[in-house]
Amino acid sequence: MARPIWSGTLSFGLLNVPVSLMPAERSVDLHFRMLDSRSNTPIRYERVNAETGEEVPWRDVVKAFEYKKGSYVVLRPEDIKSASPEGREAVEVETFVDGTSIGPEYFEKPYFLVPGKKAEKGYVLLRETLQRTGKVGIARVVIRTREYLSAVLPKGDSLMLVLLRYPQELIDADEYAFPEGKPASYRVSAKEIDMAEQLIESMSDTWKPDAFRDEFRDRLRKVIEKRMKSKGVVVTPEEEAPAENAATNVVDFMALLQKSLGNKRRTPAKGGQKTAARRGGATQKTARKATAKRAPRRRSSR
Repeated sequence: MARPIWSGTLSFGLLNVPVSLMPAERSVDLHFRMLDSRSNTPIRYERVNAETGEEVPWRDVVKAFEYKKGSYVVLRPEDIKSASPEGREAVEVETFVDGTSIGPEYFEKPYFLVPGKKAEKGYVLLRETLQRTGKVGIARVVIRTREYLSAVLPKGDSLMLVLLRYPQELIDADEYAFPEGKPASYRVSAKEIDMAEQLIESMSDTWKPDAFRDEFRDRLRKVIEKRMKSKGVVVTPEEEAPAENAATNVVDFMALLQKSLGNKRRTPAKGGQKTAARRGGATQKTARKATAKRAPRRRSSR
């Protein structure tokens, strides 16, 4: 079981609920080491002076802010500490807002708030009230040495704390060019919209996160395992078929929509794999027959 990041209180109004802040995500990344190809031994990076090239010991390393090119202001540990939040290990709710009013771009990192001993009543009280009202608590929380903006929201039997991005961290949509105006301005017909709605409806399903995996990680793991079993073997990646480019103004969207709808109606989702397997089997049989027919000609050519 993961260890708590800290144990403190969740407060709203005059109510204080003892909680522990627990991680709600785990890293599944594959971590690599850099090696010297001549001996396969790990390499390390050294801290060197950019002018002299000499190694700098940790005791002589200081933090500085570059306020213009080549000009720095050095900050001492006490300078940084003076700007650190004075908050304690607590989640202090400042206000409540409608959960739907927070755009997805603000959500950043999830945590669980686990109730402390004999703190279940206050915990359940807040959880049930948030579920009934559809509200989300906006709070400030200190994690290690930094203060974060966060949202407290219910999820099943738990309360989650999700770190939020500040508006200054987000790029405004006005900085990019997006198609403005009504669909008719882009020759999008009502019939095309209707067919697109039908297609989306036919492809709709309940959200099943377990149905999705990091396929790149899985493939890379297999490559690693293969390399471990057969040292020195160079694995040649399979070439993927180039994706069709349908993002041009000359595409017949109506034809694509009709074809997509037709495919959805002809091929049930559950039978897709079986159909693909039958097609694959037929292809293999055809290939074997063709090979058998060509074999005599290869022998006669010798």
